[in-house]
Amino acid sequence: MTKFFKAVLALVCFCSAASAQTKNSNEFGVQIGLNGATVHADGITNSSYRVGFNAGVSIDHYFSESWSLKAKLIYDQKGWDNGYVAFDNLRMTTDYSLNYLTIPVLANWHFGRTKNWYLNFGPYASILLSASEVAGGTDLKPYMASPEMGLDLGIGVKIPVSDKARFFIEFNGQGGISDLFKDNSGSTIRSSVSALNIGINF
Repeated sequence: MTKFFKAVLALVCFCSAASAQTKNSNEFGVQIGLNGATVHADGITNSSYRVGFNAGVSIDHYFSESWSLKAKLIYDQKGWDNGYVAFDNLRMTTDYSLNYLTIPVLANWHFGRTKNWYLNFGPYASILLSASEVAGGTDLKPYMASPEMGLDLGIGVKIPVSDKARFFIEFNGQGGISDLFKDNSGSTIRSSVSALNIGINF
C-alpha cells in the first residue's frame, strides 16, 4: 500500500504542475460496466476470460481545462474461467470468481476541441471482498492476497445531455502487478481486466 500512496502523491504533483491556472471545480459521476477478466502467469495457457460487471462512483477535481485528478470507488467482479483446483492427487477444472472494491486514482487528460475526450492513467488498489471456485463453491479468500495492486489506463468521451449533466462511454484496462495468491511459491499470477463502461457526470 505504501507504493500505492507514493504513486498517488506523484500524480497529484504532476497534475498540479500541468497548468499555472487552476480551475478548482469538481465533477461527480456514477457508472456501470461490463468486465472481461483473466489472469497471466508463466505456465498458464488455458485460462480464459470471465465476464462480470462493475458499478461505482467517481470524483474528478479539475486543475485546468486539460488536466484533472480522478478517483473512483468501484465494485469490481474479476476472476478467470477454465482454471483448475487440486485436491490431493485430483485436479479439477473450474472457474474462479473474485469480487473486489477497487480504488483507482488517475491523472485525467482532457483533449479535443471541446475537451470532451479524455485519457486517464494511474495506479489502483483492489480490496478483496470474496473469492471462490465455482465448481465446488470453495471459499478461497484465505488464500488470496489483498489488496491487489496494478495500473489502470482508460479512454472515453463525454456527450452533453443538459447544462449540468454529461453522458459518458469509456473503455479501460487494468493490469495487475502484484500476485493474486498469498505465499505463492510458483509463477506470479497477475490479473488483467478490460471494461466497457457507461455513466453520467454532473
